Amino acid sequence: MSAKVEIYYWTTCPFCTRALKLLDRKGVAYTGYDITGDEDARAKMVERTGGPRTVPQIFINDKLIGGCDDIHELDYDGKLDAMLA
Repeated sequence: MSAKVEIYYWTTCPFCTRALKLLDRKGVAYTGYDITGDEDARAKMVERTGGPRTVPQIFINDKLIGGCDDIHELDYDGKLDAMLA
């Protein structure tokens, strides 16, 4: 069974692009929510994150893991693959 991965992103955000590329490189199936310029969608994201408004916001199995730096740190530390399994 693979993890449920969701990412909120803007198409113009370089951090979002970097996080998406990491997921793609790992062959992860994910649900992406393009909230570019959509304040209603952003408000829903903020409600779900409990406060953070920046993008990307990444969830694995409904748990917020954070943004671009956070997912890359998990990968660097060797923890991401286990979370995605």
